[in-house]
Amino acid sequence: MASNSMHNLTTLIKRLEAATSRLEDIASSTTELPQAASLTTSSPAASVPASAPTSKAAPVEDLPESVEEFDAFISSSVQKYVDASNKLGGVIAEQAVKVLEGFKKQRTFLLITTKAKKPNMSTEAPLYQELIKPIQEALVSVGDIKDSNRGSPDFAQLSAVAEGIMVLAWVTLDTKPFKHVDESLGSAQFFGNKVLNEYKSKNLDQVDWVKAFYQVFRDLSEYVKQYFPSGIPWNPQGPSAAEVAKSISSSSGHAAAPPPPPPAAGGAPPPPPPPGPAPVLQIKEQSAPAPAAGGGLGAVFSELNKGDSVTKGLRKVDKSEMTHKNPSLRAAVGAGDSAVRGKSPAPGKKPKPESMRTKKPPKMELEGSKWVIENYEKHNEPIEIEAEMSHSVLISRCSQVTIVIKGKANAITIENTQRLSLVIDSLVSTVDAVKSSNFALQVMGTLPTILLDQLDGAQIYLSKESSTTRVFSSKSSSININVISGPDDDYKEIPLPYQICSYYDEEKGDMVNEIVEHAG
Repeated sequence: MASNSMHNLTTLIKRLEAATSRLEDIASSTTELPQAASLTTSSPAASVPASAPTSKAAPVEDLPESVEEFDAFISSSVQKYVDASNKLGGVIAEQAVKVLEGFKKQRTFLLITTKAKKPNMSTEAPLYQELIKPIQEALVSVGDIKDSNRGSPDFAQLSAVAEGIMVLAWVTLDTKPFKHVDESLGSAQFFGNKVLNEYKSKNLDQVDWVKAFYQVFRDLSEYVKQYFPSGIPWNPQGPSAAEVAKSISSSSGHAAAPPPPPPAAGGAPPPPPPPGPAPVLQIKEQSAPAPAAGGGLGAVFSELNKGDSVTKGLRKVDKSEMTHKNPSLRAAVGAGDSAVRGKSPAPGKKPKPESMRTKKPPKMELEGSKWVIENYEKHNEPIEIEAEMSHSVLISRCSQVTIVIKGKANAITIENTQRLSLVIDSLVSTVDAVKSSNFALQVMGTLPTILLDQLDGAQIYLSKESSTTRVFSSKSSSININVISGPDDDYKEIPLPYQICSYYDEEKGDMVNEIVEHAG
């Protein structure tokens, strides 16, 4: 109960801060006139009361709760990251400005979705692309800053932000967009954890910057789970998105109009200037191109139908100008072409096989919330780690190794391994094995899902608790699942099919896929 009350109090404070910020913006945008009393005391001639025009503030429109919470998210989490970036300065602060701009553009997009109906993707795709174009431009700007500073000592920080900025794309997903937010955090942590490991005992400002950046993803994930767990619903009863975008653009233009200059001392205040034209969001609409006068394919055929007269305007070429009769001209033309035409690009280099790569030292380290185990080869003793529910495990480039994961971890990823034996207690999500051979897995507790991709040989032993585990395999062969069955609780080996026979069924009007079974 105490935690719920604290959460409600925090949410209420954020909403009050957002409402206060909006009221201050409206107050600053209205025209403030000098007080009439000060004019009468300063000038005796102005004893007659003058009717000064008063500006009426536009009525404040109630924002949807989802937009108010997004404003609170920007003013707290995103602004904290921007402040930490400004403390570091340089290109990090420059990149943070673009990140903040991207979230503000996303706020405008969310406001449009609360009022407008979703564009039809088959007929109004250009309109939808125009709505998300400001967000895309922010994504590109953040990536360009990273690419233009590859030699910078802050390249790891720039890379972390460039990898994580793809989080802005969650508004385009229709199913569980919060998962994209969590995945974007994982992408950012690859470089962000390097910054943590490098500066954890050198520069606390860098550590605070990484933590502030990570917190943006965590708070955004909670926000999306609360308000858009199944994607953005839009407003089915609302007007078109083009009309709403224009109205929001025009209202923001009026709010941003600068106030008139103050009147001269002792004189009556001048009337406020008329408002300028509101900026209009340019929505590209597909329209049929106008036919060009006197051009096109018809003009070509009309010229050809002239017969012999079509060549009257051509100049007769002299024999001295013919390249097939003058070798010197051919040599000159060849030299000129070679000077203009660039060299053909060389074919890309193929990656070296694993046996020819430089061997790196073995590594077993907890980086943030991820265990990294890599480069172990022919290790005699089993490698044991104690994992927690928030930990994920990456096992890469290990050969002839036995690894034991104790406790209940989140997920395990395996790549480029040979003769790896893995023993786990329980997992929250999945074991994902890619590009490995002679892989063995034993599950002592529960495991929801196993993903196998490009595996050559695998033995999987499931406990009674994990007998309902789902196994997804692709481009894999020689995979056997061993389940406990029978009165003696013995393992029963069941091979997974990897040969499929496909044919077209005219009655069904579709392809039929059947598993090939070999009898013998």
